[in-house]
Amino acid sequence: MYSFDIASTTKADLYRDLLSAIDAITADEPDAIANMANVAALVWEYVPGLNWAGFYRMAGGELVLGPFQGKAACIRIPVGKGVCGAAAATFATQLVEDVHAFPGHIACDAASASELVVPLVHEGRLLAVLDLDSPHRARFDAEDKAGFEAICAMVAPRLCG
Repeated sequence: MYSFDIASTTKADLYRDLLSAIDAITADEPDAIANMANVAALVWEYVPGLNWAGFYRMAGGELVLGPFQGKAACIRIPVGKGVCGAAAATFATQLVEDVHAFPGHIACDAASASELVVPLVHEGRLLAVLDLDSPHRARFDAEDKAGFEAICAMVAPRLCG
């Protein structure tokens, strides 16, 4: 049983504490699925305003659903399609204030209004993307982007075990 003290008074506090908790729970675990599952669970528990949090793993040249929290989701996403596919194709974080205005958006949950997708890259290879959806338009900002990019940079090598 794990117990974490994660402050949410400011985003800086939230991401500092979340990074620390994720570091503690993934540091000695070599299994990628276990690490993705615990990251998704911690994000779901402590980050407000989400309706989906999880991973799509790179497998066989496409993104395949991995561990997540939220409603049942799309299982396969082609690279280059939708927000997750754009992050996979470009190796760049996608911060989308209004998913309905994003060309080719894939609506796995009609309630989603904004999205943040961060690629997990290790040694030049895309391993997965972390996908965060919110029912609130413009839920994510530069501080969220930076916080999740730091988390994903730390976690990426821990998906190679």
